Amino acid sequence: MIKNRKDLSERLEAVMSLFPSLSNRLKEDAGKLSGGEKQQLALARALMLRPKLLLMDEPSLGLSPKLVSTAFETIRRVNQELNTTIVIVEQKVHEVLNISHRVYALRMGRWCFKGHPSSCREGIG
Repeated sequence: MIKNRKDLSERLEAVMSLFPSLSNRLKEDAGKLSGGEKQQLALARALMLRPKLLLMDEPSLGLSPKLVSTAFETIRRVNQELNTTIVIVEQKVHEVLNISHRVYALRMGRWCFKGHPSSCREGIG
């Protein structure tokens, strides 16, 4: 819960800078948003609490190819600008490798890779 109005205003401004398309729709019912906008809203709501760690499951699910690249760029910015550690479970491996600092890959419930993304790229076909 955010008790201080000034803090609330600052957080809202920071989050809206990450999601400018949402800033024009603040008064609208969330049910009227597109699928991509709903995902942005979910992330924006989580970021209002300034988490140190954010867990994301398939953030690209249901997004158009153009929105996928935008989503991953936003995730990168959240990590850098808000200093938030992000753990992503995602099938779009190449996109995640482009924004990752570290990769942990599982196959059938066992570690098959741990390391830097550049080392992982060679094994992906």
